Amino acid sequence: MTETALDLRGLKCPLPALKTRKALTRIAQGDKLVVTCTDPMAAIDIPNLIRETGDSLEAQEKHEATLVFHIRKQA
Repeated sequence: MTETALDLRGLKCPLPALKTRKALTRIAQGDKLVVTCTDPMAAIDIPNLIRETGDSLEAQEKHEATLVFHIRKQA
């Protein structure tokens, strides 16, 4: 299994969610995507996106103004 990092710091809504969706199409089932962003709306948008795609949000962290999402690609 591979882990892919996606740095979306500085991008504003809806770009973090759109780029996360696109990145999920490029990774294999079972692989992990780690998304880092600074847009506060991503705290709502990315979990909603993951519910839509059926993938798994394994962890969500906040470090000051930075949000980090750990997403596992499902079938």
